[in-house]
Order: sequence, then structure tokens, then C-alpha cells
Amino acid sequence: MTLKLRWHKLTHWEYWPLWAIYYPLFPIWVFFSIKARSFFFFNAANPKMKNGGMAMESKNEIYDMIPEAHIPKTILIEKDTPASEITKRINANGIAYPFIVKPDIGMKAFGVDKIHNREELQDYIDRTPQDYLIQEFIPYANEVGIFYVRMPNEDRGKITGIVAKEFLSVIGDGKSTILQLIKQTPRSHMHLRTLSKKFGNQLNAVLEKNKEFILVPFGSHTRGAKFIDKTNKNNAHLERLIDAICIQMPEFYYGRLDVLYTDFEELSEGKNFKIIEINGAGGEATHIYDPKHSLFFAWKEITRHWNYLCKISMLNHKRGFPYLSFNDGRTMLKQNGVLEEELKLV
Repeated sequence: MTLKLRWHKLTHWEYWPLWAIYYPLFPIWVFFSIKARSFFFFNAANPKMKNGGMAMESKNEIYDMIPEAHIPKTILIEKDTPASEITKRINANGIAYPFIVKPDIGMKAFGVDKIHNREELQDYIDRTPQDYLIQEFIPYANEVGIFYVRMPNEDRGKITGIVAKEFLSVIGDGKSTILQLIKQTPRSHMHLRTLSKKFGNQLNAVLEKNKEFILVPFGSHTRGAKFIDKTNKNNAHLERLIDAICIQMPEFYYGRLDVLYTDFEELSEGKNFKIIEINGAGGEATHIYDPKHSLFFAWKEITRHWNYLCKISMLNHKRGFPYLSFNDGRTMLKQNGVLEEELKLV
């Protein structure tokens, strides 16, 4: 990485490693832990999700909780299932190329890919370390993350943050190659190694003027997406829609819904959208990563959401839902760390 890119990462906190953002807040987590009388109180936040949805939870099990009408067609594939058998299953479920593959237990969009043909599928089969999901590709152009909280003793929940996600892309000028365009902005240049591996010689093509080329079709900050805070676009229609969906999910009180949609007004009206993922206790209020926000704003929002998490967990604990023991919590974090390193290689 060039000195210029290193300086850009250093002076823009959104690119800092998570430990640099969250470690200064450790005393606040300790405060909430003392209040809840458990370091791993989050387990009770969403009692029907493994570990409350903090880590090591099955995405397939979470999809089973979401009303079927609001999710893409999704099938669970066991590791080492032959491509011929997978072809039979995707055909039986009405899924066609291209489709999305993602680890059943995953994080930060590691191991998520778009598969266009049998050869790419076989390549993914060969390199994935665990069971994974095949999911129909939803061609909606926009993605938004909506954070939702509801107290267990209340009938209605609320939206506490909305983030729009701009996929990592370049715009052609009719003269420059895709490679040259990637190098023009730090956000894309930082991912050059991964993009070169994915696209190869295709990066040497000259892009037509004003034509957009999507480099990463996923709204993940770790994969280069730009996050824009759209919390001010919250409205009564959208809040009723999200609340109605989340209330149908058994014992779900805290998390972020990642949604593909065509138009924000249509989304608010409940039209033309699909929920592609729900993150529970481990979900971040990702509107904090808008480049316009300071680190102090992020710390304030993280603390605000931890407060919701603690209150919800304590109320559910009083209802009889257990916290995670210290040993089990430590084991979970170790397993999550090992898995993260494995998925980075996929």
C-alpha cells in the first residue's frame, strides 16, 4: 500500500480496525456488564437467535424466522456437496444464474460472492471452508441498513438508524482503463489486490464515458461500500412496515435489517424490496460510518445502542432467558476469531 493510501486510512477513522474504534469504549461495556451482572448479557437480547445474534449464528436459521415473502429464495448447502447435486437443488427451487453464495455462519461479507456459471460455482465449492447458502440474486439497485429496537414489554418498536449503501464502483471517462479508474480514488484503490484477483485482465478494458462498472455488488463496508447516513428519511410508514415484519419474528428485539429496494418511497409503502440479511446483537448501527461523521459521533451512537441492548437483555433475563456464561462467551469469541481468519481466505 502506498504512503498516500496509508495516510488516508490514518486520517479517516472509518477505515480504522474495529479494535481502534471499540477499545476506548471498553469501560462503557464494563459499566453495562455490571448493570446486567453479566459480561455476555447480549445473549438474552434475541432469545431465539444463537448467542443473541452476536456471533457464530446460522444465517439459515435466521432466514427461517423472517416472513418468507420478504426474503430471497435461499437454500442451505452442506460443504463438499457435488456441483451436480447443487444444480438439481437450485433448479428445483427456481434459482438461476447469477446467484449469491454466502457462508451460513459468517461476518463482514467475507466469503460472499456472485456466481455466474458452473465454473465459478465449482471454484467456490473448492475454497469454502464450511456450509453455505445459495440465494437468488435480487436485481434491485439500492441497499439500505435499518436498525430496529423494541423493548420486550412494549407492543411497538422503532427505527434508530438508517444507512444507505453505495456499492464500490467506478465511472468511465472514455479514456481510462478500469484499473486506472480504481487507482483514482482511495476507497477503491485500497481493494486493488482483491479486485485484480477477481477481474484479472478485465481491468485493462477502457470504460465508456459515464458508464458505471460495479466492482463489488454488496453493501459491505469491509468490501468498499460507502455508507451514507439517511436516518432523517425515517417516516411513519417505514417504521410501521419494519415493525410489522420484526414483530412476526419470534423474540426478536434488537438488530439491523439489510434491505435491497428500488425506490425509497416504494420501500416505505412496502413495495419492491427484499430483506437480504438480519444481524442481531452483533449488528452495528452502520450509519456511524458516513464520512461526514466524527469519531465522537460514532462513540455516542455505539453507546446509545449498547444502552438499548443492555435494557432489552435485562428485561428478557427477568422473563427467564439466560445470559451466556463467561466460559461459553469466551469460547464463542475464540471460535469467531478462527472463523474470521478462515473466511478472509475464501
